[in-house]
Amino acid sequence: MTPCLRLHTEPNSVSQRHQIFVRIKYRPEGAVINTPVRNASFGASHICSTNTVDLLVLQTYLCLNTKSSSQPALHPPGFHIIPRVSSVVPESCLLIVVGLLVGGFIKVIGEKPPVLDSQLFFLCLLPPIILDAGYFLPIRPFTDNVGTILVFAVIGTLWNAFFVGGSLYALCQIESVDLAGIGLLSCLLFGSIVSAVDPVAVLAVFEEIHINELLHILVFGESLLNDAVTVVLYNLFEEFYKVGTVTVLDVFLGVVCFFVVSLGGVLVGVIYGFLAAFTSRFTSHTRVIEPLFVFLYSYMAYLSSELFHLSGIMALIACGVVMRPYVEANISHKSYTTIKYFLKMWSSVSETLIFIFLGVSTVAGPHAWNWAFVVGTVVLCLVSRVLGVIGLTFIINKFRIVKLTKKDQFIVAYGGLRGAIAFSLGYLLSDSHPTRHLFLTAIITVIFFTVFVQGMTIRPLVELLAVKRKKESKRSINEEIHTEFLDHLLRGVEDVCGHYGHYHWKDKLSRFNKTYVKRWLIAGENFREPELIAFYRKMELKQAIMMVESGQLSSSLPSTVSMQNIEPKPIPRVSKKQEEEIRRILRSNLQNNKQRVSWTF
Repeated sequence: MTPCLRLHTEPNSVSQRHQIFVRIKYRPEGAVINTPVRNASFGASHICSTNTVDLLVLQTYLCLNTKSSSQPALHPPGFHIIPRVSSVVPESCLLIVVGLLVGGFIKVIGEKPPVLDSQLFFLCLLPPIILDAGYFLPIRPFTDNVGTILVFAVIGTLWNAFFVGGSLYALCQIESVDLAGIGLLSCLLFGSIVSAVDPVAVLAVFEEIHINELLHILVFGESLLNDAVTVVLYNLFEEFYKVGTVTVLDVFLGVVCFFVVSLGGVLVGVIYGFLAAFTSRFTSHTRVIEPLFVFLYSYMAYLSSELFHLSGIMALIACGVVMRPYVEANISHKSYTTIKYFLKMWSSVSETLIFIFLGVSTVAGPHAWNWAFVVGTVVLCLVSRVLGVIGLTFIINKFRIVKLTKKDQFIVAYGGLRGAIAFSLGYLLSDSHPTRHLFLTAIITVIFFTVFVQGMTIRPLVELLAVKRKKESKRSINEEIHTEFLDHLLRGVEDVCGHYGHYHWKDKLSRFNKTYVKRWLIAGENFREPELIAFYRKMELKQAIMMVESGQLSSSLPSTVSMQNIEPKPIPRVSKKQEEEIRRILRSNLQNNKQRVSWTF
C-alpha cells in the first residue's frame, strides 16, 4: 500500500480565495490519482510509485503555506499568524526546521531523503532569485557605493578564502586533531567554498529587519558580485588539487580567468538586456507576450554564460539592470504588474524550496564529524569576516564622503551569512574526494550557525544599537527635482575644478544614453521626453489607477488600458539658432568662472 495525495479546490465565496485541501489516503500500488482542479482532472499514476515523491508534494504544499505575507505574490496564513514567532524567528529558520522534520519523517519510514542537487539548484532555483534582485536593484544606491561593494566582494572574499584555508591547514597539522592527511590545496578549496556571502540567505534575513538602504546594498551587493570570485577560486583550487602543483603561470592565469569570468558574464548580460529592450519596441500590438520576453532573454543570458563557463549570476544582474528602464518605457502597465508579481512569486517559491531542501539534505547525510575542524571552521569564518570588514573599511573610509561608522561595520560583518551556494559547491566535489563528507558537515554547520544564530540575533542587535532603519516612503516629484538639481550642481563643481569625477562620467553616460541608445530601444517619441516629465507622468498614471481601483473616482473616467494608450503631446523643440546661442552663453560663463578660480589661487 502506498500513501497517495489527493488535491482539490473548493471555492467558498466570491470575496474569498480558493482554499486547497489535502487528504492522504491509502491506495493499491500503481493506482491512478485523480486531481480535479477547477473541474479538470488528469491521471498521475506515474507519481504514485514511492513514498518519497508523495511526501515531497506535501512538503511543497507546506512550504507554500508557511511563506511570509510580506511577499506580495503568495498571501499564506501560516507563518505570520503568531506575531511573537515571526518577530523572533526568521522565516528561513522555520523553513529549515520544516525540512528537517520532513527529512526525518522520510528516513523513519525507511526511504532515502532527497538531496539538494547542484544542477537543480543552479539551473532552476537560483536564477529566479537573482533575476528578481537584479531587475529591481536600486540603481542609484548601487552606483553610488559600487566601489565599496567591489572592495568587499573581491578583496574581502579573497581574504576570507585564504585566511580560512590557511588557518585550517595550520589546525590540521596539530597531531591531536588527527587530520594530518588534509593538504594545503584541499584546505584552500574548502576556504573558497565557505568564503562567499550567500545572496539567498542575505535576502531572507535583511528584508525582514528592514535595515537602512546603505547597509542593505553593501551586504546584498557584495553577495551578488562575489560570485565571480567564488567560482574562479573554486575551479582553480579544484584543478590545483587534482594536479598537485602550482606554478607562477597558474597564478597569473587564475587572475586573468577572474576578469574573463566576471566581465564576460557582464557582457553577455548586457547583450541580452539590449536584445530584450529592442524586442519590446515591437510588442505594442501583442501585449500578452511582453512578460515572456523579459523572462526568456534573462534565462538565455544565464544559460549562455554558464555554457561558456562565465558568471551566470553576473549575467542575470547585468541583463536585469540594462533592460528595465527601456522595457518599462515600452510595455503596458498590466505587463509591468505581471512581471513584478510573477518575479516576486517565483523567487519566493524558489527561496522556500532551497531552505527546505537544506533541512532535508542535512538529514540525508552522510556526515563525518570532527570537533576541531567543524568548530574551527565556524570560529575562523567569524574572525576572518570581522577582520576583513574592519581592515577594508579603514581603507575605504579614506575615500568615502559618508564614512562607515562602527555600527555600520558591525552590521556588515554580522550580516555575512552563508547559504545554499556553499552547500551546492561542496556537493559538487567528487565522491572520490577523501574529505568530502567532512567538508559537507562543516559547511552545513556554518550555514546553520549563520542562519539560526546570526539571523535570529541580528534584529535585536539592530534595535539595541539603534541602527537607522529603512523609511517606507514613496518618491515625490519634489524629491526628484532636488536630486536632479544637486546632480547638475555637483557636475558643475567638478567642471569648474577641472576634476573628472563620478558625476562627470555619469553625465557623459546619461548624454550618450539620451542621444543614441534611447532612440533605438524606446518606441515612438517617448525617447525625447525629459526624465522629470516621464517620472511625473508615471506617478500620475499610478495614482489615477489606484484611485479608480479603490472607487474614489467615478467609473465614467477612462479605463487603465485607454489611459495607457493616450499619446503624449509633442514637446516643443528648440531651434538650432536658439540652441547655439544658449551654448555660447553657457560656454562663456563657464570660461569666466574658471578664470576667476585660477586668479583666486
